[in-house]
Amino acid sequence: MRGIRNPVARWLGTCLCIALLAGCASIGQMISRPSVETSAPSALPPDQQARVLAERAHAQQAAGDFWGAAQTRVQLSPLLQGAQRAGNDQQIPVLLASLGAAALKARYDTLPDQDPLKSYARTALERLGVALPRELPQLDHPVGTVIGVGGAAHREGYAMPAKIALLLPDSGALAVPAAAVREGFFAAYFDDSSDAARPDVRSYDSGGTPAQAMSAYRQAVGDGAQLVIGPLSRDSVASMFAQGSLPVPLLALNHPDDNTPPPAGSSEFGLLPEAEGAQAAAHMGERGIRQAIVFLSGDDRAKRAAAAFKAQFESLGGQVTGQVVLAGDNVDYSGPIKTALAGVGDHGGILLLLRAQTARLLMPQLKLAGATQPVFATSLTYTGSDNPGADRDLDGVEFCDAPWLFDAQPGLPDHATIAAQLPEARNAAARLFAFGMDAYALAPYLDWLRTHPGAYLPGATGQLTADAQGRVHRVPIWASFQGGIARPVAAGMDNAPAPASSAQ
Repeated sequence: MRGIRNPVARWLGTCLCIALLAGCASIGQMISRPSVETSAPSALPPDQQARVLAERAHAQQAAGDFWGAAQTRVQLSPLLQGAQRAGNDQQIPVLLASLGAAALKARYDTLPDQDPLKSYARTALERLGVALPRELPQLDHPVGTVIGVGGAAHREGYAMPAKIALLLPDSGALAVPAAAVREGFFAAYFDDSSDAARPDVRSYDSGGTPAQAMSAYRQAVGDGAQLVIGPLSRDSVASMFAQGSLPVPLLALNHPDDNTPPPAGSSEFGLLPEAEGAQAAAHMGERGIRQAIVFLSGDDRAKRAAAAFKAQFESLGGQVTGQVVLAGDNVDYSGPIKTALAGVGDHGGILLLLRAQTARLLMPQLKLAGATQPVFATSLTYTGSDNPGADRDLDGVEFCDAPWLFDAQPGLPDHATIAAQLPEARNAAARLFAFGMDAYALAPYLDWLRTHPGAYLPGATGQLTADAQGRVHRVPIWASFQGGIARPVAAGMDNAPAPASSAQ
């Protein structure tokens, strides 16, 4: 610059030096930390792509760009395996939660359904206590359609593993429910009348801890299992999913608390109260109900169903005008009833998220208060067996439940016959028995359901579908109390359930 005397040339030279310095600085920044661009460096080999994306995610997080860091980690995930992928996937909802509930919800609402970030954002919102409407299963066609003729005939989608391991606890807090699941599983196994050979099934004690469940899984894999069904506890399922990848596919019989999706190729199945709450919202919406009062108990199952109902009902244009928690040590509900009824019109509805004993106390008091709204419930309100004397007060209540309890699903073993022989198939345990039956019935169709939206398995707990992540969803049937007896509501029935004041 010293030799330049022309002022214009000197100015141009100064600009050139600044540009060169800026370029050097940019190059230095690129060397010291990755760019914050979201495009993947696809020209690089996969291992180098993974390294660049990991560095980029760290830089974005350090700069406070939690959304960008989460997007980058979503890109990174397919390039990783095993524990590395699991660790990466676990960080994504943590990053998204750092945005806060309001900001994350606003961004979540703009994401298209096919965006892979959406499921992680949903998980983060649920951890932040934000209830979201569920994607309700769409039933198109049943699995197992026979294709071909003669010796070439086969059932569409059917691929039963030759060796199955069943992981359930033999002792501890979950031993009793596990017994019902086990009995249901083997009832379906011995009732299997398919032309294909039954699989070789071996049962393993999953113990009472995640470490014991993992040990049982590894033993089953070592013994040659091609599909592992179980474990039953949520913490054991979470531990399994945290592995990131599993050598043998798993059908977990519960859902982890943190909503981590199943590892690639694996599935999960459970009787979730959230699913019934969302189904109740959709069912009431189909009946033209736009206002609802929710009466619920204070236990976790009822609260989870209530949150799911509210989110689903509001997404359909409805309004929850009152949510009343009934104390277990009280029998006089007249005050809460009067307050709740004042906020809902004659064309509203009432949802009970209560066990049978409390619902039986509430219904006569609703009648005395002059309630004219139709009353709905979930399976919480039905004990699983008929008790006409006690349940007459529930007449008119319509509720969702497992079809096998009413022999409403053709092709399954008769409920009454099995219940007469096995205690595990009676009363409330009957749902777990049906759950075990479905665990076996799902085994040959898991891959097909995951890759064929709209396909469903007619199961004992409901019509069963699966999403692309391997989560099995169920559609229960609806039943109602008439004369103290619970009976399925006829398919296509147009009439609303009887209002509380007309129950006899």
